[in-house]
Amino acid sequence: MNHRRWKVLPPTPAKHLTETGLPSLATQLLYNRGITDPTQAKAFLDIEESLQGDPFLLSDMEKAVGRVYHALLVGESIAIYGDFDADGICGTALLTQGLSLLGGKAIPYIPHRLKEGYGLNLVSLESLRQQGVTLVITVDCGIGNIHEVEHAQGKGLDIIITDHHSISDLLPPALAVINPKRESSAYPFHQLAGVGVAFKLLQALFQTLGKKEQLDELLDIVALGTVADVVPLVGENRYLVKRGLEALTKTQRLGLQEIAHIAGLQLSNLDTKHISWVLAPRLNAPGRLDYALTSYRLLVTDSPEEARQLAQELEETNTQRQRLTGELLAKAKEQLSISGVDFPLLMVGGEDYPPGIAGLIAGRLAEEFYRPVIVLRQGRDISGGSARSIPEFDIIAAFRECQDILLRFGGHPMAAGFALPTENLTRFQQRLLHIAADQLSGVDLHPFLTIEADIPLSAINGEVFKLVERFAPFGSGNPLPVFLSRGVKVVDCHPVGNGSQHLRLKLRQGEIMWRGIGFDLGNLLAEVTPEIDIVYNLAVDQWGGQKMLELNILDFAPAP
Repeated sequence: MNHRRWKVLPPTPAKHLTETGLPSLATQLLYNRGITDPTQAKAFLDIEESLQGDPFLLSDMEKAVGRVYHALLVGESIAIYGDFDADGICGTALLTQGLSLLGGKAIPYIPHRLKEGYGLNLVSLESLRQQGVTLVITVDCGIGNIHEVEHAQGKGLDIIITDHHSISDLLPPALAVINPKRESSAYPFHQLAGVGVAFKLLQALFQTLGKKEQLDELLDIVALGTVADVVPLVGENRYLVKRGLEALTKTQRLGLQEIAHIAGLQLSNLDTKHISWVLAPRLNAPGRLDYALTSYRLLVTDSPEEARQLAQELEETNTQRQRLTGELLAKAKEQLSISGVDFPLLMVGGEDYPPGIAGLIAGRLAEEFYRPVIVLRQGRDISGGSARSIPEFDIIAAFRECQDILLRFGGHPMAAGFALPTENLTRFQQRLLHIAADQLSGVDLHPFLTIEADIPLSAINGEVFKLVERFAPFGSGNPLPVFLSRGVKVVDCHPVGNGSQHLRLKLRQGEIMWRGIGFDLGNLLAEVTPEIDIVYNLAVDQWGGQKMLELNILDFAPAP
């Protein structure tokens, strides 16, 4: 790993949140998160139910609830049409099980990534209609399917869209379009995951029927999908994930219990990092390489034998996904070594980049080179790909400037997908490079670490750790705090791990001694001096049944 730039956030203004009686470090962390008044601070730290919004503030919610209620009354067949990622899979399971609790007849449908592609598909919708389905509710998709919705409704299918992706100029002509990003929506929180939007529909329905409390048993998969989709863990997402984590620690889902067992994970100690690094990759793996319905079945099965079988299948598929990702990442880097990386936007690809892997590779490259990256799968007539970006560049806005040469696109400012005629590839690349060069002019395109506070290592103790824990759950938009401590003495430093990949350190400042681990910093051993400045966060090391605080060293530099 290479050193990164250090960006120390400004200190809090004088008297900021002093009336709360919180320690200065707490007010600094709150200030860094844009929390400026005591009421906000209390809601954030206590994760109050007030963080939830009234579902009926979402545009079209009353129409959607009325239509679903009618379908339940007369026994209509309802199809839940979800996306093939973990967010969509969790949302599909959520709505299917939620409607079943109300006596509904809900059929899950998740398209095959390679055979059907993202979003609503005319052939699939017609197949559902012929099976007797009269109402389709989407999860985490549909906001861009204007033609498909128009065609389906013309055939007698009612469509309710629940989605959270960015909205273009036109909305699909669906019976109801529930999306917190709609301009007409009075909903106070715009950053729900797809499963979060689906949950609001269920919440409105259960609330109307006086059965709101029954939803608590479904919060486990709301948290799972929300964290997996890397939406900001602020506002309502913070509340949903906190409550959902509590449900996950005692989940009765046999499939999740089996995944945890195979991965050596204790659900009783679950937090967001376990979802991000253990559960979500396994749930995503089938949809990346084959068929996501496998993951759906794992979430809803009540058969111990099927749970074991499906969990093992997910484990094997994820191992295959890891191998393929490593091979294609190496290939992409080889392409970049030839074409160069000194461009404001990078594009790699070829005929053998699976759509389900392209986004992972784009994300790794965007993180390493700190610039937007396109990973392309080139076809004879039609090509497509995935994009991952950086905060300074809205990739969806860039795609809108290219929509005359694209067949379709969708996503978020930091992550998107697209398809276009292969003959337009050169124009597409040239136009994106021009847009990126213009918008990123003057931007330092080197990775950086955001440091929340400059604090003496001698001031770090168990009380500070307890304070930091009050800011959990951590994730996008609410990262685990990163600190800078200067002039730290190195008592010992030696390489550990396969290939001496990591550094194990013993550090001291004043009378306080700390253990530290620097993951992937082994190549920087020669740069360790007797006294260093360190950038780190606090972690708990569990070994031999013992728990001990240690420093997770992210970067260092010789002390001046």
